[in-house]
Amino acid sequence: MENLVRHTAELTGTELREIRTLLDGAFDGDFADEDFEHALGGMHALVRDAGGDLVAHGSVVMRRVVHHGRALRTGYVEAVAVRADARRRGLGGQVMARLEQVIGRAYVLGALSASQDGAALYLGRGWQMWGGRIGALSPDGPVPLPEEEGSTYVWAPPGGIRLDPAGRLDFDWRDGDVL
Repeated sequence: MENLVRHTAELTGTELREIRTLLDGAFDGDFADEDFEHALGGMHALVRDAGGDLVAHGSVVMRRVVHHGRALRTGYVEAVAVRADARRRGLGGQVMARLEQVIGRAYVLGALSASQDGAALYLGRGWQMWGGRIGALSPDGPVPLPEEEGSTYVWAPPGGIRLDPAGRLDFDWRDGDVL
């Protein structure tokens, strides 16, 4: 297995197509163009098998999260996926370990939105489900996102920020799913 961490700008068109193909397959076709757009512009963790085929991917992009009046530089994890025939071999953990290294060096907070199927991976790595309220800073002002409560996870790297669990996290706005 080969593990690589590269910025979007360093990926070739072929590699981007490989990533998109992996994500489309891993999410059973439920991975929209906007979802792919959200995964770009940051660092990508790529795992290739001995034959050079892409078997796992995840990325971390910068977002701003407002908490108690402070805009926090947050590493937001996107597009974590493992090819179906390569699952249950620890590859998702390898991807997350690399992304957590990036978050720990560049951000004060890590965040992500997880499906029920993916939650165990993140909980097992020390990520915590955010128990407080979730919102977004929309073009029309702050809006609550109650549908995101219970599926948003946070991770504070060593030396990172301490969050008030009774507080609210307001994420920067983006097209498609905000989280």
